[in-house]
Amino acid sequence: MVEAVEAVEAVESLGAAFTRMAREHPDRPAVTDDDSTWSRADLEAHANRWAHDLAARGVHPGDFVSIALPNVAEHYALTLAAWKLGAVPQPLSHKLSDAELAAVLDVVRPPVVAGLAPGTDTSVVPPGTTALPFGHRPGGPDTPPPPAPAPPAWKAPTSGGSTGRPKVIVAAEPGTVDIVASRAAVYRIEPDGTFLCTAPLFHNAPYLFSLLGLMLGNHVVLMGRFDAARALALAQEHAATWIYAVPTMMGRMLRVAGDGAQRNSTHRERLPDLPALRTLFHIGAPCPPAVKRAVIDWLGPDRVLEGYAGTEAQARTSITGREWLEHPGSVGRVTGGEIEARTLDGERRCAVGEVGELWLRPEPGRTTYRYIGAEARSRPGGWESLGDMGSFDADGYLHLADRAADMIVVGGQNVYPAEIEAAILEHPAVMSAVVVPAPDDDLGSVPHAVVQTGHDVTDADLDAHVAARLSPAKRPRAWRRSAGALRDDAGKVRRSSYR
Repeated sequence: MVEAVEAVEAVESLGAAFTRMAREHPDRPAVTDDDSTWSRADLEAHANRWAHDLAARGVHPGDFVSIALPNVAEHYALTLAAWKLGAVPQPLSHKLSDAELAAVLDVVRPPVVAGLAPGTDTSVVPPGTTALPFGHRPGGPDTPPPPAPAPPAWKAPTSGGSTGRPKVIVAAEPGTVDIVASRAAVYRIEPDGTFLCTAPLFHNAPYLFSLLGLMLGNHVVLMGRFDAARALALAQEHAATWIYAVPTMMGRMLRVAGDGAQRNSTHRERLPDLPALRTLFHIGAPCPPAVKRAVIDWLGPDRVLEGYAGTEAQARTSITGREWLEHPGSVGRVTGGEIEARTLDGERRCAVGEVGELWLRPEPGRTTYRYIGAEARSRPGGWESLGDMGSFDADGYLHLADRAADMIVVGGQNVYPAEIEAAILEHPAVMSAVVVPAPDDDLGSVPHAVVQTGHDVTDADLDAHVAARLSPAKRPRAWRRSAGALRDDAGKVRRSSYR
């Protein structure tokens, strides 16, 4: 249960707001998944049935409701149901192992976890938590439950890939409409559009942004699994106005136009114009410059928006495609909170162009989150670090380097895998790449690369390619091949699994 259910401002709660939206326009599409389209009336009715079902199983205001569903419309029904009860939706990966699931539930202790995949060992569910399988049909009427206070937190996602050491990030903001409205404007999510959600809902960004879209009256189009050609087809079919993507997805969409399209604008005519699209937004990982330039060439600079922030939301940056062309490689200027780069010993603020650890803090007097299962890395003055490295240019634009934990020290020189991966990805044969450290008797550590390729390419060809782009310390000393994709549908990778 959330530590304290405090009184929130007397504004419309998210659950009540959707009830109103459904009554005003019951037949408008709310969510489309791989199997069907649910109208607002459909989603409202199903959410109400879930709310009555959850209440009967002991869910009260301030409790967590863990949602382990894949990308299906029912995910939003459960989220709405939690809000209607004043509870906090807590999305989980439907791909967690039994041990991973047990670790997260042990720290969250929800009254209910819903949507568990077939074959899940329910004995790992802690006492006091009811486990509902995927396919469970909620009972109860399709009318709204009795009014409840707005939830004290509107979401509580896990950090990416929570395993063994689970970390749940509970939003400090209550589940009220004013919160959603203020967030949506920052990301250019406009009312009554069509939102194409390409990534898994257990990641914060697609969950957050699609909920903003849903509550602004958007038709949310879900992909059960990302496929580049299908994403483009869905964007055309539904006249998508806002698309969420990560760099991995962007590169795959560009490749639909033909091998090497991300570096060759002559293939642009093979990509759809997407006339309804107002914004393609990407976040979550450094974007290889070749991919970014090709996307800007395809869609135009004014329709491409990038951001940098953590789930913790202490601070954020944003940058338009037009700004990026003037500051290539940047993730933008700070548009909320504060960010500064400091030397790794924390002793001083970094000079212009000097890479350091990024420290973030919100506006004075504002709290944005709290952890369950972890402690923030902090320093005096309210500053916190998410472990990212970066630098600021003379105009105040932030350039990410990599995560501090992923940095490779090669003979005393700091080397960042993301920079190496971006260079490797410029090779037309390479579809994805991951760089990890390997021990070296002389230099301490050296980079090794794992690549997924679209056709045969020799190590010598790859060596020559990176030699033209990177200094000797940054060049991979060995190449390994992968038959499958190296990153998940949200562009995330666990480098430890490739070491």
